Amino acid sequence: MNKSPLRRALTATATAGGTAALMMAGLAGASAHVSVTPDKTTANSYALLTFGVPHGCDTSGTTKLTINLPEELTDATPTVNPNWTVEKVTQTLPAPKKLADGTSITKRTSQIVYTAKAPLDPHLRDALVLSVKLPDAAGKTLYFPTLQNCEQGQTNWAEIPKDGQDPHSLKAPAPSVAVTAADAAAGDGHVAASISTEQAASVTDDGSQARSWAGLIAGVAGLGLGGAAFFRSRSAKASVPK
Repeated sequence: MNKSPLRRALTATATAGGTAALMMAGLAGASAHVSVTPDKTTANSYALLTFGVPHGCDTSGTTKLTINLPEELTDATPTVNPNWTVEKVTQTLPAPKKLADGTSITKRTSQIVYTAKAPLDPHLRDALVLSVKLPDAAGKTLYFPTLQNCEQGQTNWAEIPKDGQDPHSLKAPAPSVAVTAADAAAGDGHVAASISTEQAASVTDDGSQARSWAGLIAGVAGLGLGGAAFFRSRSAKASVPK
């Protein structure tokens, strides 16, 4: 039995609505965790890591967030947030650690602690940003176990997936960043953008641009010749004796 156009339209709308609802539910579930979003993931580069604090502990407001840095990082620079005070916690290493530049350190920043000046409403969210230098370890995932303290209770976002385990199956996953390899082909961003623009022009230009410029030049030249002839005509008339 063939469906009428109206029934087909209603069915398509209902399907789209159901899909959108599922997508929104997935987004809501994903945003329920304390997560980290890097502005870049390239190995051996400086990156800004934004930690999102989406809600409190059930209905209790967040009072403190303790971010543990992975061993691969030796330091982090916290960004000032007017709603929080911040401190860096240092750790004495069991043995001196040699850095890539040849220097050695005996201490490292192990934690960044943000304390709310007033409890963060569980129905609101905030963002806390750290500046770090990612290690030269392409393919490695860095985990940032984070303890969220609230007015009542706490949540320890510290679960790390085992080999082959789906991270989404974890109840309280640790925020993580996957380090990627440097893209040597990318080069300088301005140069790449310039080359891309020129390539796009060469691909899309079918000769119409050249014709347009030729027409414009011819038009300007025609106006110039016409103007010259006009002035010569006026000059000739002015020179004829009355």
